Amino acid sequence: MLVKADILNTGYEVLATGLIAAFIAQVLKFILHLIVEKKVNFKIFTTTGGMPSSHSAAVVGLSTSVGLITGFDSIAFAVSTGYALVVMYDAAGLRRASGKMAVCLNKMMDDFYKHDVQSVGGKLKELLGHTPIEVFAGAALGVAYAYYMHFFALR
Repeated sequence: MLVKADILNTGYEVLATGLIAAFIAQVLKFILHLIVEKKVNFKIFTTTGGMPSSHSAAVVGLSTSVGLITGFDSIAFAVSTGYALVVMYDAAGLRRASGKMAVCLNKMMDDFYKHDVQSVGGKLKELLGHTPIEVFAGAALGVAYAYYMHFFALR
């Protein structure tokens, strides 16, 4: 059985930080949706998009944790930060553009098939990516959680 001392400054800490940061982001999305929409939607736990970005929280938490353990001048930190930047760019760029395209295509399908979109396979998922603010909020959550995990939770 692993204890705190076995996790601190190891790959377990890095992995746990990334996974837990992503989970916290999903819980925050659920709570924000509940406050704004005033209804419970458990699908939020398994969907992409929304505030904050769980992808950003995970990869930035992971890379911050690597930096805290191996040093912010290490090759491992550089590699994990590069990975984080690609994921965040994808979330705010490519996946967001795909979501906007899905909105457009769904409208066209509604107009063309006169609201019988199910006959051609159903609607496309529209909430795929993130706004830059959602990505930044996820990244901030990842950094904060990595520091909490390293300096408080595992001590």
